[in-house]
Amino acid sequence: MLEKIREGSQGPVAKIILGAVILSFALAGIGSYLGQTTEQPVAEVNGIKISQTDFNRAYQNERSRLEQQFGEYFTQIAADPNYMAQIRQGVVDRLVQQELQSQLAADLGLRVSDESVRKTILELPYFQIGEKFNNDRYLQVIRQMNFQPDAFREYLRKDMTRSQVVSAVAGTDFALESELKSAIALQQQTRSIDYLVINKEALAADVEVSEQEVSDYYELNASQFLSPELISVSYIELKAADINVESVTEDDVKAYYEQNKAQYVEPEKRRVSHILIDNSEDDDAAKEKANALHAQLEQGADFAELAESSSDDIVSGEMGGDLEWIERDVMDPAFEDATFALQNKGDISEVVASEFGYHIIKLTDIQPQQVKAYDDVKADLRAELEQAEKVDAFYEKQTEMGALAFEISDRLDDAAEVAEVEVKSTRLLALNALPEPLNSPAVVTALTSVDLLEDKVNSEVIELGEEHAIIVRINEHKPAATKALDEVSEQIKARLVNEKSSELAKEKARSLFAEVQAGKSLNDVANEQSLTVRQEAQLTRQSYTVSPAIVTQAFKMAHPAGSAVVELVNLNNGDAAIVALKSVTDAQVAANIDPQAKQSITMAQANKNYMVFIEALKANAELNLPTATQTVE
Repeated sequence: MLEKIREGSQGPVAKIILGAVILSFALAGIGSYLGQTTEQPVAEVNGIKISQTDFNRAYQNERSRLEQQFGEYFTQIAADPNYMAQIRQGVVDRLVQQELQSQLAADLGLRVSDESVRKTILELPYFQIGEKFNNDRYLQVIRQMNFQPDAFREYLRKDMTRSQVVSAVAGTDFALESELKSAIALQQQTRSIDYLVINKEALAADVEVSEQEVSDYYELNASQFLSPELISVSYIELKAADINVESVTEDDVKAYYEQNKAQYVEPEKRRVSHILIDNSEDDDAAKEKANALHAQLEQGADFAELAESSSDDIVSGEMGGDLEWIERDVMDPAFEDATFALQNKGDISEVVASEFGYHIIKLTDIQPQQVKAYDDVKADLRAELEQAEKVDAFYEKQTEMGALAFEISDRLDDAAEVAEVEVKSTRLLALNALPEPLNSPAVVTALTSVDLLEDKVNSEVIELGEEHAIIVRINEHKPAATKALDEVSEQIKARLVNEKSSELAKEKARSLFAEVQAGKSLNDVANEQSLTVRQEAQLTRQSYTVSPAIVTQAFKMAHPAGSAVVELVNLNNGDAAIVALKSVTDAQVAANIDPQAKQSITMAQANKNYMVFIEALKANAELNLPTATQTVE
């Protein structure tokens, strides 16, 4: 089994899926690292609990992703309770899948090395500037996601470990040529349909909801109306960047310059041209050719012309052998030693052997070692001195405020005074809604500790980054509790109206469907009910102008034999529809299958098999999945 997993994880399909999985985990799951809370778990997988906090963080990240994807239209989408319920359920499903994968990976003994984690971090595009890893960018991104470096590395290690399992499942998939052609023919098939939609909104005016129904629903579903755990926090924040220091004098800057003058030396640079003779095939012949060229130069031959006609370094040869400016510790050691041994402009070296072949080097210019002038660097020096003073002041203040916050643990005023900062406070907020800098994992962990929750004492100094620290205390704490009926009655009423109007729409659709089955045409039924029959002459599986439920059902329906095939469809938004399939048009598949289409089909097959694999894990697991999950909207 382990051997198959390792083999499968090396295939091209596996690598594609591995990248996609890491990306989706990075975007959708990042930020779930938080301290424990008193909230009830949203699911339990083989005894391992998935906390409400983990769910809320993943859900809010998913909301953010959808807001970026749909922009201003997301507000309209989010107003549909059925749609948002599907989003919430999808988040729970993903968290359950992740836990199942983690447990299987642990059972199989799969691990990811520190070097693999490091390599992945260096290659992730989120942490790159100009296609190169940038540490400042890395720290900025993970802190925005509420991670410290150690925590992020462990989070990524878990994701990569899970991805080994995913890679193995995906990497074993393949498709035969006949399967590919059959799949493409089905994908490109079109169908002609007529359909009418019974809209639940049009029936909502006929729906009545009594106070008793609202009360009964509340009693039966009280767990759906939990208010989140809330806290009000006071804190003092100290940053070196915000500390005012006495002005650095000109004399201070000059003295610093003299003490550190060695840092401002620009090393000697030399501009050279060269002729390279490649020796990879025949070393003796290459050396003989180099010596012959050197002899021509001694007899007065033009160096640039020989470089252009004879050098195996084609790029520099086109420019007369010019390599522009070089300095020490850049080139091959033998080449470098020969270059810096030349004394005057125009001097030509002997034939020099390096790992690249044989060189003849010409010195074309010299830039002597220089010391940067004081005026050129004094602004930078002043900034360095001021920063050093700020750092010194920061650590002095941090020590003093930490000591006072510990000694006088029931308030922050004294610590704030000695640190020369103000005490800031928040209103009552959910843990996952805390603003910066309180949303740091280290701060949230402190805020959920027994000392701060029950004893109402100051925290220790919490370091948030370089020369950035915070001390927090809890002013007020409200545990998670069921909301009062009057707070949620309108919400319940709207939900019941939605459910009842949806049932009316489905009931009406069933009645009209029976009339069609009895012999009435769809157009006649629609005219009697003042409904509109819509037509799609060439419906494809990728059609976005028609409800996904209608598209799915249309492509499940049997091919019509003479008369149209009619089916009843319940839509995801609570509406209902009657669909009449009139004809099916098969696609013509080219002899040569497009590589992109081939990859797409193979990926789809891999994804299907992966979902079967996940369902098998679920079937063999002990799952406790509550019927509803609450979020902080």
